[in-house]
Amino acid sequence: MGVRFTGLLSASLMVIGAAIKFWGISWAEANTVEWLNSWWPSMPGSAKLAMFGFMIFGCGCEMAGTTVSKILAKWFKGKEMALAMGLEMAIARLGVFAAMWLAPLLSIKFAVDGTNSVVAPLLFASLLLVIGLLNFFVFTIMDNKFDKQLVAIGEAPAVHDPEDEFKVSDLKQIFSSKMFWIVALLCVLYYSAIFPFQRFATNFLEETLSITNAEAAGLFKWFPILAMVLTPFLGAFIDYKGKGASMMLLGAVIMIACHSVFAFVLPAYPSKALALITILVLGVSFSLVPASMWPSVPKIIDEKVLGSAYCLIFWVQNVGLCLVPLLIGKLRVATEGYLVPMIVFASFGVLAFFLSLLLKVEDRKKGYGLELPNKK
Repeated sequence: MGVRFTGLLSASLMVIGAAIKFWGISWAEANTVEWLNSWWPSMPGSAKLAMFGFMIFGCGCEMAGTTVSKILAKWFKGKEMALAMGLEMAIARLGVFAAMWLAPLLSIKFAVDGTNSVVAPLLFASLLLVIGLLNFFVFTIMDNKFDKQLVAIGEAPAVHDPEDEFKVSDLKQIFSSKMFWIVALLCVLYYSAIFPFQRFATNFLEETLSITNAEAAGLFKWFPILAMVLTPFLGAFIDYKGKGASMMLLGAVIMIACHSVFAFVLPAYPSKALALITILVLGVSFSLVPASMWPSVPKIIDEKVLGSAYCLIFWVQNVGLCLVPLLIGKLRVATEGYLVPMIVFASFGVLAFFLSLLLKVEDRKKGYGLELPNKK
């Protein structure tokens, strides 16, 4: 359907989902709705609506992520693609930090009768999504103009060729690609050691360092900061110098080291300084792998099915992000601690390391150019 339609659809779904969640939290809690309370009575109707809205938001969010990747691959082909993707990811990391920082402030600022507000930060975030949707309307005008420029310089056909349309059979091209599966599995292993860890990190620090929840959250909020600062520079390095596959390898090594420190060193020597340094270094790994991985996909997948390839990678990634938190939660309960979960996170890094090695070997054999600069 093209990036313009898909982008508007995904941004609209995020706004609709956020609006449903806001309605659920702000209105349904104060108004008993019989049809909401008639099923699953152990859960409030407001929570049911909030979950439904969050699900709609999540669908739009995933679509938006893959659409943005396809847009950057289109606009920066043969140019500073990794830098563009790095800047996009840096802004996303800033968003993560802003959410962690602003949400509690807004909640306290708009407290009612001594009870912190859940509605205020949710409304603020919903308004940001509306601004994002308006921005994408502006982008559609720019992208339409860009398409006309590509036709004018002969880089795109003036008349649409039916042969260029996507067919379901084209997915065979992706699924039969060995490199696609290496990158997809590398992605799921790497992100399974990052995003689920984020869910448990505050409680892990609270228990390991014997500090309050607020102090633990204050330590971990710095995790995305170094990633935010470094990612654009790493992207620029890949554009001008290359070494994308090597960066993925280094990122896996750093991740193994950090989770090993969390598993063995920090419990033996509980120190806020050590915890903060390890969190910041893990942020370096969080810069290296995404900054090198996402610009590598257009080098191994045909542009015609590039959007599908990004979506399928996200699909494989989400399978892991669904199952890994369940695994970690069960291990934590069974072992009554975080030692085994942290070893599991480190093990994901070990597997990612071997996949990165395999990626380098395949690139050397087939000449995909993962170690070569993007800028031509």
